[in-house]
Amino acid sequence: MTEKYILLATCTDKVGITSLITNKIAQYDSNILHLDHFTEYDHSPNATGQLYLRLEFENVPSLKENLETTLQTHQIDFKLFDNQQHTKIALFVSKEDHAFNEILLRVNRNELPAEIVCIVSNHENNRQFAETLHIPFYYIPSNEDKAIVERKILDVCSEHQVELIVLAKYMQILSDHFVSHYPNQIINIHHSFLPSFIGANPYKQAWECGVKLVGATSHYVTSDLDEGPIIDQDVIRINHRYNVQDLRKIGRHVESSVLAQAVEYHVLHKVIVTASSKTIVFN
Repeated sequence: MTEKYILLATCTDKVGITSLITNKIAQYDSNILHLDHFTEYDHSPNATGQLYLRLEFENVPSLKENLETTLQTHQIDFKLFDNQQHTKIALFVSKEDHAFNEILLRVNRNELPAEIVCIVSNHENNRQFAETLHIPFYYIPSNEDKAIVERKILDVCSEHQVELIVLAKYMQILSDHFVSHYPNQIINIHHSFLPSFIGANPYKQAWECGVKLVGATSHYVTSDLDEGPIIDQDVIRINHRYNVQDLRKIGRHVESSVLAQAVEYHVLHKVIVTASSKTIVFN
C-alpha cells in the first residue's frame, strides 16, 4: 500500500486556494494521487462560496508539518490523515446480526482500513461471532440506570482508544452526554419508514399500508434522534406481491449495505460535515 496523506479542507472560496495547497505539496516532490473539490453557494445576495477539498498525496518527510502551517496561516479548516493508521472501531449491537456481521466481515476481509477493537452489546446473542474473530466482547445490559450503563461503555471505549462507534442495530438511545464524547464519530442506521411507521413491527405497518419502497439511511448521531447528518441512503422498489417476511429480508439487505457504505466513506476520510450539519461526501 502506498504511504500517503489524506487531506480534508474547507474555507471561504477564493481564487488560488487549490493551487496554494498543491504548490506546497509539489515543493516537497510529493505526487498528488487524487484531488476532488466542490464549491457550495447559498442563495443570498452577494453570497461567497464555501470550498471543500479532498486530496490524497504521497507521504514524504517534513511535508506534513509545513503543509499544516500553511493551512493554518491562511485560515483553512482541515484534517490531515495518514493512511497507514487504521480507524479503531467499536461495534455496538443488540440482537439482530445482519448489519453487525456485514461490518465484521468487511473489516476481516481487509476491505475497510479499520480495526474492530471491541464489541459492546446489551444482549449475549452475538458473542460467538466476536469470539470467532478474537475480538473483545462486552456484555453491558440495559437494566441499570442509563448514566451507569453509559459510563461503563465510555470506559470500554476509552480503554480501547475508540475513534468511531458503529451502531449496528444497537437498540438503545444514546444520551446527549454520551454523544458529546464522539461528535461526528458515531454512525447509526435506520429503516426508511421513519417517521411514518414508528415502534414495533415497522415492516408490518408498512406492508399494511402498501408501501412501494424499502430503504435505509445511515447518519452521524446527534442530540436530535435519527436526524443527524446523512452519510448514505438507498432504496429497493417492491410491489404488492411481497409479504411482510419479504420486506424484512429486503430491509436487512439494504440496512447492511448502507451502513457498511457509510463506514467505508468515514474510514476512507471522504466525509466533511458542514456548518449547517449536512455532509459533503466525496464518493
